[in-house]
Amino acid sequence: MMLHAIERGEGRPLALLHGLFGRAGNFGVVQRELARKFRVLAVDLRNHGQSPHADGMSYTAMAADVRETLRAHGALPSAMVGHSMGGKVAMLAALAAPEAVSRLVVADIAPVSYGHGMRGTIEAMRAIPLTPDLTRAAADAVLSQSIPDAAIRGFLLQNLRFGEHPAWRLGLDEIAAAMPEIEGWPEIDGRYDGATLLIAGARSDYIRPEHRPAIRALFPAARFVTLKNAGHWVHADNPAGFVAVVEAFLADY
Repeated sequence: MMLHAIERGEGRPLALLHGLFGRAGNFGVVQRELARKFRVLAVDLRNHGQSPHADGMSYTAMAADVRETLRAHGALPSAMVGHSMGGKVAMLAALAAPEAVSRLVVADIAPVSYGHGMRGTIEAMRAIPLTPDLTRAAADAVLSQSIPDAAIRGFLLQNLRFGEHPAWRLGLDEIAAAMPEIEGWPEIDGRYDGATLLIAGARSDYIRPEHRPAIRALFPAARFVTLKNAGHWVHADNPAGFVAVVEAFLADY
């Protein structure tokens, strides 16, 4: 599947892959800063942003989407930076086609299965009545019944198109059906021996000490950095720190 991509800058290619319910535009500040040194392509993964909707969201399929898109842009091999779900896509891309991934940066996710209750988030989003008179305030009020964090509600509502015919930009039904795949991690043989960096948020528990053996088995060259003043959304919580860490890792790229 060809994906929508936002391209900035010149130089060696660098792909940015967002997390669940995200979109390429979420990397705005980070992409702009990295584009001073690299040709940066921020990609909308399938069922997100402006990319096509389709059934099935296996990491194998999503990694193949990314490779096809980067190949069409003449951007392979590429360094890959992926956050959360996008980090799993980047890891699978590196494992499935190591020659296509020159460097790998994984932001606050490990190659393991998670069960963080995102299905409840989907049901909260589905509960919003998509009527012609829908306002952002009304949509926020519905979400607030299940999601107390205003920042998370704001992040989710970026995906809702208001107006005469309100609609989700997300493939919400396709995402809901694929949640077991999204929360999981496939059994996969092989390993990626290339340079790999995992960036954890200091206030996040997504990358834990007990995950390191699984990470090392697949990515033996993995290095680890913990970013201060950041939770799970490391690139949004501390964009300057995130850019500095990524640029240092890619200094000899």
